[in-house]
Amino acid sequence: MTDLALEQRLIDAFADARASVHENPDLFARVTRSLDEARARRRFRWKLAGGIAAFIIANIVLALALSYIDNRSFDMPWWVIELITNIVLVALAIGLGPFIKRFGRSYAADVFRANPRTGKSYLVLTDVAYYLIFTAFVLFTVTFVAPFDWRVSTGNQLKDEVARVGGILLIMGILHAANVVALPVIGQMLSSRHLDDRPPTEAPPLGQGTWILRVEPAPGSTSPSGPQSGPTEPPT
Repeated sequence: MTDLALEQRLIDAFADARASVHENPDLFARVTRSLDEARARRRFRWKLAGGIAAFIIANIVLALALSYIDNRSFDMPWWVIELITNIVLVALAIGLGPFIKRFGRSYAADVFRANPRTGKSYLVLTDVAYYLIFTAFVLFTVTFVAPFDWRVSTGNQLKDEVARVGGILLIMGILHAANVVALPVIGQMLSSRHLDDRPPTEAPPLGQGTWILRVEPAPGSTSPSGPQSGPTEPPT
């Protein structure tokens, strides 16, 4: 076969393929949905970045507004740093909890697929416990009177405030890690209990004139591949 003939056959084959291919509406819908989801993810990321930037700028403006200049030196009272740290702690507790929960809904749905109502109640109670723990942490670590080492050096206060932020992040990570490990165990326990609570299925009563079908292996068969029907006989 010459090269020209081979080329002509290829052209004809591709022409037939173009003529026989029809547009799949389901494929088009899936591609459109994927593009919409990608755009939604980009909008969410830009919105998240804008919210974080606005939060940082708002704290900087608040710190500058509460500070003053004395003898050409910038002076920031200790309670301003304490106030901004408390705002950051509250923002982390309020913002990171739903953010992590947003990515764990499918995991929780798989764990509590046998009893979704119990799973929803469990997640709500877990959220309440998280917020109680975070509120207690902020209240336990808040400072109303400046210690002596804070008055000596501002770096000592900054070190303590950074340790508070790291502490709440550590507690949040430990709680969510424990929740991830404990959820399958709790879901299995609840599923087992749900199955145990089901009433046992009973065979329907046999009335007069009922026939019973008995399935038996064929003569000489050692391992039947499927159910085989045998002769029917009336109950004795």
